Amino acid sequence: MEILSSGPVRSAAVVSTGSVRIRPDHARRSLRPLPVWLLASRRWTEPLPINVYIVEHEQGLVLFDTGQDRACVTDPNYFPPGVPGFLYRRLAEFDIGEADTLPLLLKGAGYDPGAVTHVVLSHLHQDHIGGIGDFPGAEILVSRAEWRAHHALGALWNGYLGKHIDLAGLRWRLLDFARTSDPLLADFAGSVDLFGDGCLTLLPTPGHTPGSLSMLIRRPRHPAVLLAGDLTYDARHLDVAHLPGVGSRRGLRATTRLVQGLRTRMPELVIAAAHDPAAASEFAAALTEESPDAAG
Repeated sequence: MEILSSGPVRSAAVVSTGSVRIRPDHARRSLRPLPVWLLASRRWTEPLPINVYIVEHEQGLVLFDTGQDRACVTDPNYFPPGVPGFLYRRLAEFDIGEADTLPLLLKGAGYDPGAVTHVVLSHLHQDHIGGIGDFPGAEILVSRAEWRAHHALGALWNGYLGKHIDLAGLRWRLLDFARTSDPLLADFAGSVDLFGDGCLTLLPTPGHTPGSLSMLIRRPRHPAVLLAGDLTYDARHLDVAHLPGVGSRRGLRATTRLVQGLRTRMPELVIAAAHDPAAASEFAAALTEESPDAAG
């Protein structure tokens, strides 16, 4: 836990629910179509984190994503049977230990899992929703476009494991983004100000999935931070030549350009992605190091 000195955002931390290896073509789009590299690739990336971001605001304790469920490596029925299950296992290889469950990680970081009030999901793929069942008292926020994609025909083939999403007893809130008067965010299709004070703003960032979203954290005299989900796997190379291999090329390209524009308007903006190995240290530094010239 990083205790922050002032303002509505009181503390922040990042934890990782184990690690994942993916195909190189997944991390960076190649000329090979997805079905080809998914079936033919014999290589994996180095282990990547499965980041969950924790932000304690004076109005609530917020999680951005909930990582991967350990059941994916312990339960033989976690993945669907037949061809879909085979493809899911070809797509990613997880290493999740007994101590890598989200409630334990929260406690280790100094937070009470029962105090979580809001869970913001960048999207509904398995390695971002793995812990939602641990927070029945929290409001779980996802974009309406992502909820539709999860319920669309063929959703299983597009990365949505419905039986791990549609859990009983959860409080879902579907987000519709409204146009904002904030000139820094005017290029986006809309926004949702989570607590009405501009500190935590949700932005539509489709591409990896139709309803992907990001969360912008702003504090006075500190660099802003954009929690970007799977828009990129390496924020140092966030450009249209380094698009991920899963998702809509057109959507990823358009959103990447939007984020590049935001970084132009906010030169000290830090982009923290879900699986970027450098994200944890950059996230911590941005929230603790004062920067008088930073926007926000």
